[in-house]
Amino acid sequence: MSEHLEIEFKNILTKEEFIKLQKYFSVSDNDFFCQHNDYFDTENFALKQLGCALRIRRKNGNYELTLKEPREVGLLETNEEIREEERKMLIEQKQFPEGKIAERLSELQIPLEQITYFGTLKTDRKELQYCDGVLVLDKSYYLNIVDYEIEYEVENYETGLKHFNNLLHALHIPKRKTLNKIQRFYNRKIELQNGASKEV
Repeated sequence: MSEHLEIEFKNILTKEEFIKLQKYFSVSDNDFFCQHNDYFDTENFALKQLGCALRIRRKNGNYELTLKEPREVGLLETNEEIREEERKMLIEQKQFPEGKIAERLSELQIPLEQITYFGTLKTDRKELQYCDGVLVLDKSYYLNIVDYEIEYEVENYETGLKHFNNLLHALHIPKRKTLNKIQRFYNRKIELQNGASKEV
């Protein structure tokens, strides 16, 4: 189990801007690795209402359960390695793995038996060392759409923000209000559900 404070900046991109960043950093399509995020919440989005996010990330055959909680600056991220069988039990039978995250959810008064699997987002990712942080190029696929994003993970908010803004400015990429992946995923899911209900 590990905990750390996540400070990152992000900006949604057009496909053309994403390609421009690839060229700028000499990144080819073969440089990306693939990861899958399974997202969970209660049916009434109790975690989302608290500003929290719960996921299982699958990468290189490993499974990591992550709870993100808002802090004054950044997000507190709690990570636990789990087994493939535990992931399957959570998705199929709503049996939550024992551990620190289960304890924290109980402290937040989130009933573990109400945690529900909402779906999976696939991301092609490239990570680069840039100035004092890690720059991430993401191409994500979920619920019949594809989106593009740049993230910048740093230790210091002020210097990180300066480097991030300078990069966007240098490449003439406008700053855009950008929701995180789980928010975009849920908004898309709600949009599809509303569309389906209108068709009935």
